[in-house]
Amino acid sequence: MSREIGLVSCVKTKRDEPVTPKDLYTSPYFEKMRAYAERFHDDWWILSAKYGLLDPDGEAIAPYDETLSGARVVKKREWAERVAEEMEQEGLLSGDVTLVFHAGKDYYEELLPLIKSRDVTIEIPTEGLGIGEKQSWYKERL
Repeated sequence: MSREIGLVSCVKTKRDEPVTPKDLYTSPYFEKMRAYAERFHDDWWILSAKYGLLDPDGEAIAPYDETLSGARVVKKREWAERVAEEMEQEGLLSGDVTLVFHAGKDYYEELLPLIKSRDVTIEIPTEGLGIGEKQSWYKERL
């Protein structure tokens, strides 16, 4: 049986205190990506610039100010290697999985080469869209 896993990137706007990962990020954009992932995917995970692959219902984490947007390639590569390893440990890189990225290019460009050789299917439904277009894409589907 195949599984569709949503991968939602973190955003800058966060709560002021430690909370579960799914409740840390507070922007309307994150809320739309989260709602879409919860409604249309079998499971979902958060791609955090600081913490890597996060279980949305995992232990509380503190707010942070870290992003991959505009980061140096070496930082993105190190992050991608860590996340690919975490995905492997969570069983997300097996042949029955479709990974659906709800994230900007900074969160998948270095990760894709590490996981494309695996037997997973990869989808990026909002690839090439600007931020406003992405928000409209989610709004139209929710």
